[in-house]
Amino acid sequence: MQTVKNNTRIALNNVLVTTDFSEASKASLPYAAALAQQFDAKILLGHAMAPEPLLSVPLAPLPVEDDPAWEEARWNLLKFARCGVLDNAHYETVIERGDFGAVISDLIRTRHIDLVVTGSRGRKGLRRLVLGSKAEKIYRQATCPVLTIGPNVRPLEGGDWKLRRILFPTDGSETSLKALPYALSFAEENEATLIIVQFFPLVFPEHREIEEASRREALRPLVPSDAEEWCKPEFVVRFGFPAEGILRLAAERDVDLIVMGVRKSSGAGLPDHSPWPVASQVVAEAQCPVLTVRD
Repeated sequence: MQTVKNNTRIALNNVLVTTDFSEASKASLPYAAALAQQFDAKILLGHAMAPEPLLSVPLAPLPVEDDPAWEEARWNLLKFARCGVLDNAHYETVIERGDFGAVISDLIRTRHIDLVVTGSRGRKGLRRLVLGSKAEKIYRQATCPVLTIGPNVRPLEGGDWKLRRILFPTDGSETSLKALPYALSFAEENEATLIIVQFFPLVFPEHREIEEASRREALRPLVPSDAEEWCKPEFVVRFGFPAEGILRLAAERDVDLIVMGVRKSSGAGLPDHSPWPVASQVVAEAQCPVLTVRD
């Protein structure tokens, strides 16, 4: 497992908020506004319209001003932006027509997006597997970190998102450790407690205490030696299934943010370790926002 000698502060200059005007989208907006204020970032409100149907006889596309679907989307986006949450924020709105994933990827690239904020309805089980999830499509494909506000996340009131406790689960892989700089940076920015946890298969009770102590010591090099000057690191070892364990620990400690690494989509619409990936369950059921960083 790699050793961190010093921490690199993360800069957020451009934050993309994806919206389909749903309640899930509305729930994500206050979190984006709070981060934009904290990092002095610009917010881009992005909406993806369905691509135009392919016709046997191609027709010239309607001018924007004569396209009722476009005008409706434009009005809904302006209404979404003027809900009061962004009154003190620097923001811009954009509508693009095309495949949802392609539109978001293009906006990330062309607008130099540092973070995507998205809401999720939290589909689970076979329904999520069959129908997919726009939130998961984003965080499996995005080349920047993605903050997902799931259906169980507490509404943010007052506009101030103070991170007191941050949970960083790791399995020691390069994929999970890609997210470590973000966990460290947010902990430093907020002088928060950073809880680093690793899960292992069950062991015999008589070996657990020694095994736990050894594994916990192996986690310490992940945090810079001077970390106690700007955050409160804790190292936790648990035995059992990671997804359930992460959710349980986050609830026990009343965590404000979970930061975790995720694998890129396999290209078939499903993550490489489908059908029941850990990140999907955590994002769908967590009571706090989840920041994912793709490998």
